[in-house]
Amino acid sequence: MDAQDLPPDLLSRPFRTSEARRRGVTPSRLRADDLWTPTPGVRTLEIPMTLHERACAFAVVAPLPFAFAHATAARLLGIPLPYALDEDPHLHIVTRTEANRVRRFEVVGHRGLESREVVEVDGLPVVGPADTWADLGEYVGAGRPVGLDDLIVAGDAAANLLGAIAPLKRAVEARVRPRGKVTLTFALPRIRLGAWSPMETRSRLMVVRAGLPEPRHNLPVFSRTGEWLGFGDLVWEEQRVVGEYQGVEFHTRARDRTHDGLRRDRIARGDWTVVDIVSADVFDHDERAVKLRELAGVLGVNAHLLDVMAAAPQFFAPAQFARPRRRRS
Repeated sequence: MDAQDLPPDLLSRPFRTSEARRRGVTPSRLRADDLWTPTPGVRTLEIPMTLHERACAFAVVAPLPFAFAHATAARLLGIPLPYALDEDPHLHIVTRTEANRVRRFEVVGHRGLESREVVEVDGLPVVGPADTWADLGEYVGAGRPVGLDDLIVAGDAAANLLGAIAPLKRAVEARVRPRGKVTLTFALPRIRLGAWSPMETRSRLMVVRAGLPEPRHNLPVFSRTGEWLGFGDLVWEEQRVVGEYQGVEFHTRARDRTHDGLRRDRIARGDWTVVDIVSADVFDHDERAVKLRELAGVLGVNAHLLDVMAAAPQFFAPAQFARPRRRRS
């Protein structure tokens, strides 16, 4: 059928079938092969492919008030998640506690909207960064997809969106026995502002756990004469050392390598030592040991004092951090 059979304003947005029928569109037209049904009661001219498009389609029939939450909120906000959640096919929403739970095949419903801050993201209601970070605690634990380092990575990103770490602490403290509270609480003092990528956060965690001085993220780097040289991923100002994470996604094209090389040379000429860090340095034990010894050398730390085992990625908060349970009498 010709798309022009539909009212013109319905051609560019998801629409409710009830709205279309009120405007004279016949039931048979709504069953035509050129229309998609992303969720019952909604039609679109194009199949929704992105998360934002799928969310917009559901929002047409969502119960009010509601907000996108949990993994869906994190993805809409740009908070990085582990692969298992980043590929979650469901839309997570939160409604008020007294509301009926939404039952649709593509939706996972949660309750407690009244206790969460809601922001607007590209026209959609989304649980704010602090509450979304606290909600990620529901994915924490044995057999679940989110670990300690994932929470710290997400916490860095959420703090950057807010410009502060304190709102994350308040969000956790405002909950009554939140899931994942032990890991959330352990992660909080390890969250920092300024990391621009998950691997920058993971690199920082590696060097700190090994016993090296903590670097700062993405500080401006200057020569001794005051010339601006660029930003460093990990910066040790006192020692004039810069750690640069070289990710596959952004640093493998010839153009990127040329840019990185020029930037690296410019920083080195400004009397800074530049140490490249790659994924294997963080995740592989042997590579990690070599990189940590290299960093210890340029930072003036005795390499024999390094704790290479402690520098490994961590999924669980230390057992001694959890409060001991009361023994049953």
